[in-house]
Amino acid sequence: MSSFDPDTIGIEVQNNFIGGRRALGQGTPMEVRRPSDARVYAALDSASAGQVEAAVEDAARAYRTSGWAATDPRARMKVMRRWADLIETDMALLAPLEALGSTRTIAEVLAWDVSYTAETLRFFAEFADKAGGEVIATTPDKLGMTITEPYGVVAAIAPWNLPLVMAAWKIAPAIAAGNSVVLKPSEMTPFSIVRIAELAIEAGLPAGVFNVVQGDGLSVGDPLCRHPLVSKVSFTGSTRTGIAIMEACAQTGPKPVTLELGGKSPQIVFADANDIAATAATVARAITLNSGQVCVAGSRLLVQDKVANEVVDRIKAAVEAHTQGQTWSAATTIGPIISEKQLGQIDGIVSRAIAAGGEALTGGSRAAAPQEGSYYAPTILTGLGQDAEAVRGEIFGPVLTVQTFADEEEAYALANDSPYGLAAGVHTGDLNRALRATRALEAGTVWVNRYGRSNDFMLPTGGFKQSGIGKDLGREAYMASLKTKAALIQL
Repeated sequence: MSSFDPDTIGIEVQNNFIGGRRALGQGTPMEVRRPSDARVYAALDSASAGQVEAAVEDAARAYRTSGWAATDPRARMKVMRRWADLIETDMALLAPLEALGSTRTIAEVLAWDVSYTAETLRFFAEFADKAGGEVIATTPDKLGMTITEPYGVVAAIAPWNLPLVMAAWKIAPAIAAGNSVVLKPSEMTPFSIVRIAELAIEAGLPAGVFNVVQGDGLSVGDPLCRHPLVSKVSFTGSTRTGIAIMEACAQTGPKPVTLELGGKSPQIVFADANDIAATAATVARAITLNSGQVCVAGSRLLVQDKVANEVVDRIKAAVEAHTQGQTWSAATTIGPIISEKQLGQIDGIVSRAIAAGGEALTGGSRAAAPQEGSYYAPTILTGLGQDAEAVRGEIFGPVLTVQTFADEEEAYALANDSPYGLAAGVHTGDLNRALRATRALEAGTVWVNRYGRSNDFMLPTGGFKQSGIGKDLGREAYMASLKTKAALIQL
């Protein structure tokens, strides 16, 4: 499947998933648009307040009575492996469904998103019998130990930018650890995850262990976080929303949260980078991937003044070589912006930057596309100071700012002068400098001579400062799905 006709993809009428089956939402319906051509292609049946209540209560019942939390951990692992296998087998249905209404191109979904989602389930399934408590040193007449237990019901709120992948980050560790999960996907990309829930039942996951409720943040997300039966919340999205979720959890618990939030990640290019051409290609991909709509987008280029002109010229050529278009076309290498609202926010920041004296070396405006849709031209901005809005604020679009530096000290000072600390990239041929940079940079992830994630699931991801709390992926994400009990036994 290289391309597909979007009008041939059917959308189910019932898109909530409660008690092991699809359910028609009884809340206010919401129009869902395809960002590739601005067409309304479905009406989302949002959950009512009563259905949100029912989904959480059903998840709590499943936690207590289904046996999932108490079963042999390897039995849980086998179910999750079957679930992953079914997801990969369902590629022909899932891939176009994922690409249809999102910003993900069909080529990207086929090559990565679906298989990565399945592999996320497999990775966390392996933890089911390999992580737990420990025996604590004490006097010979006592036995001290820690015991890990599931929280019970975990609420998960996933973003729109990588719908399946981000949902898998939330649900896989929680379910592998024995919890039940109630997931709210983004109302802009709501449909593919419901198919995943159906496949979970087919794989043998007990009904109620994984429920899906649809709707917006105010009517569904907030009451879900505040529900007294929800014991933990995991969220990926904006810093502003993350703060609101943390406040809701404090008021109704307090209950723990995992928050992966915004980013403004620097890419530092030193003059001794091994291959300037390859480095420029890496920097360009880090800002054009998914049209810059990823939390870890490498949106700040910090380049040593000795090589700045060459590096920027090569990046400019790389971003201009892309083909923008609909997500269902095999020819597309950059898809749309998720909505007109988001495009307007991007254009507003860029326009203000240019009005303040910045220069757009390329792009700087809405892009032409084959049909109506939300497209923004890949943009490179220069001539901006450290306090500029475009340099400090998250744009969440294909916009790269350029600043130069003279030495390491200046590079790290510029990189760390940000309210965010999600990720950073360093490009250098000097191993000692690479290690110094890794230590110096205030970021939850540092990539050296590369940029972006791969299938290294054991490496946790999460940010510092306003970029969040806690970790997705890795052992950390699994252990964060468990609470710890201490026991001291007198012999």
